[in-house]
Amino acid sequence: MVARVGGMVPAALDAVRAAGGFPGLWKAIAHNLEKLRACLHNPSFHQACQLETKNKAVCRELLQSVADMLAWATDIAGRCRGPLTAGKMQMRSSIDEVAVKLDISLRDCELLLKIGELYDEGPLDGTSTCVELQRLLAWLEMSHTEAKILALDGLLEALNKDEKRVVSMFGRDNVSAVVQLLTASWPEVVRDKAATVVCHVVITGSSNAWQLLESEVAIPPLIRLAKSGSQKAVVTLHHLSSTSFNTAWVIVSHGGIGPLIDMCNCCVKTGGDSVTQSAAAGTLKNISAAPHVRQLLADHGTVGAMVGLLHCSDALPESKEHAAECLINFTSSANDDCLRRAVVSEGGLYALLLYLGDTNWHEAGVRAIRNLVGVISTTSGDTTRMMKRLGGEQRCVPLLVRTMREVESGVSNSAREVAVQMLASLATYPPNAMKMGKDLACVAGLVHLLDPDRYNTRYKHAIQCLLSLTSTSKRCREIMTLLRTNSHLRRLSDLNVEGATELLHRLEGGRLRSLFGIRKQ
Repeated sequence: MVARVGGMVPAALDAVRAAGGFPGLWKAIAHNLEKLRACLHNPSFHQACQLETKNKAVCRELLQSVADMLAWATDIAGRCRGPLTAGKMQMRSSIDEVAVKLDISLRDCELLLKIGELYDEGPLDGTSTCVELQRLLAWLEMSHTEAKILALDGLLEALNKDEKRVVSMFGRDNVSAVVQLLTASWPEVVRDKAATVVCHVVITGSSNAWQLLESEVAIPPLIRLAKSGSQKAVVTLHHLSSTSFNTAWVIVSHGGIGPLIDMCNCCVKTGGDSVTQSAAAGTLKNISAAPHVRQLLADHGTVGAMVGLLHCSDALPESKEHAAECLINFTSSANDDCLRRAVVSEGGLYALLLYLGDTNWHEAGVRAIRNLVGVISTTSGDTTRMMKRLGGEQRCVPLLVRTMREVESGVSNSAREVAVQMLASLATYPPNAMKMGKDLACVAGLVHLLDPDRYNTRYKHAIQCLLSLTSTSKRCREIMTLLRTNSHLRRLSDLNVEGATELLHRLEGGRLRSLFGIRKQ
């Protein structure tokens, strides 16, 4: 087929040289046709066309497009042999199109010639990977879809064999060529394969490529691919979003929040793709580390999506970890109680307690609960009252009691202390106090923490909680007395522990009034 296409060049050259009307354009076309003829007659070009079967198919496609271009150029040139009396602008447009198609064909043929020359060099032991990569990158630069697919398949195969070495050979131009294939102008199969290559580059962390991939050049097409469900695109965004706040802002500014939340919600409702789910949650977690975008994330429903993941029994442990850490980021803004209230309102407190109780209360989770204590424990205001009511209605108390009582389970003192602190805050809302007072496990756990021989820690919050419970019922006070609360309180009172004396007076005063029938004045 090379000989047949090569035989078409002289006829095209003769027609072009005989054409009139636009001498400058025809001269440039003739010059490129000369270069094309030299390329087609080069032995290395023939070598490239005799490669293994998968390359032959691409070569046939390329040569057929060159043949079509030559036939068309010959036809257009033949129409220009006589003087042009009409349709000059239309003919000029046709000649320009011939020139463009010839440029593309010449560039593809020169790339194929380069591939042949690389094969002529032969794969040496120390340079075989480098030579093969250059061949694949040459295929990648060709204009034909099949050539792109051939190159991407070869790159993926090479990456699977020796990822770090192959990625280390990538330059910015190579990465840019792959990134260009992420755009919607290419078929889905090309975009998916390109996204997989980019994902390899990102995970490996090539310094040559990161600056380009973090920019607004690569992220928008990755977001569009993510919307279509590309797993590799989401994984790539996850890794890119971990690099800097600027990258997080680029993802946000190009509409990336909505699709990521949809992926999390979809996985919660239908099971979905667990890898995509984890990567989407991880990306939102990374983005939420940037304080200036948290409110925007909350407005889009990120808190609800993360709470849903924590409750989802089918979610991967990694997904739940990302979701918990995302909520931790939302609660870390010391001057933004609006976000903390949003976390409580969406059920985030209960979700965090449930998740962190299952993971031995790692300290990051303890900090998140402590942050939420701050927004719930405010002494006055309708909003605070609503937060405390929600804490009770969302069944947080049993989980807090469980944490407080898990003495031998490895729960840290800080975890136990923050659980008691939260209980003390919730107990200042009378309906919550009533429920706690009727819960023997809750009362017993609080009293247990007052034992100075067992705990070398602060008792303030346990005493505060018990003070709130003493007002709920006579039965609650009797239970406290039976549990030797008074003996603990006497010792704590001697140690000047805040609230110990007051609680002791309440319990002993109540007992004396019961004995002597003294009405409280």
